[in-house]
Amino acid sequence: MKKKIACLHAHYSNINYIEIALSAYNVELSHFVDPGLMYRVMNDTDFTESDAQRKVKEQVGWVVQSGVDAVLITCTNYIALLGELAANVPIIKMDEPYFEAICEIDQPQTIVFTNPDTVSGTMDRLQQFAKTHQKKLDIEVKVIENTFELIMSGKKDEYQREVYKFLKKYQQRIVSVAQLSMVGAAQQVERETSRTIINPLNALVTSIVKQLNLQAKE
Repeated sequence: MKKKIACLHAHYSNINYIEIALSAYNVELSHFVDPGLMYRVMNDTDFTESDAQRKVKEQVGWVVQSGVDAVLITCTNYIALLGELAANVPIIKMDEPYFEAICEIDQPQTIVFTNPDTVSGTMDRLQQFAKTHQKKLDIEVKVIENTFELIMSGKKDEYQREVYKFLKKYQQRIVSVAQLSMVGAAQQVERETSRTIINPLNALVTSIVKQLNLQAKE
């Protein structure tokens, strides 16, 4: 029997990553996309954090009621705004399996973002996760400036090139990318250099398969 997962994204570009990553499993995916919330968070000074939190809770609550077995949230900013929400199905937050992978590293490491508005919420959640699991982290944060606007305006190829160029030349530390939209560029650099760049997608798939007991397609 297929498990039904509703995926909540801030941008359409994330859909393909999830579709491909779970294509080997007996699962039915539905996608809900709302880039408007992030536009308001980034550009509307009258749109407060509490307004954004209320909107995210409304969105997730509505998706939960769509007859699914689980809800997957791929936007790190949505996750940070949501906080804890009681629901009658699992709410899978993309960054938690990623945090587990980060916390397994006991060397200095760098986390790369393209969306500066995501950094604070994500890092606060990571530090709390590390504290709960009694892990000490040595982390540097890098933001690829003036890049996130490209993906939000539909310039995916330009966005990928900018992320790729940054990751290709940055070799000082162990590196991970914090956002799903960066995975394609990270995987390209891995193929070309044999370096490992940690990304949220690999850990997420492992977690979803385990949590929902997904079966591989025959």
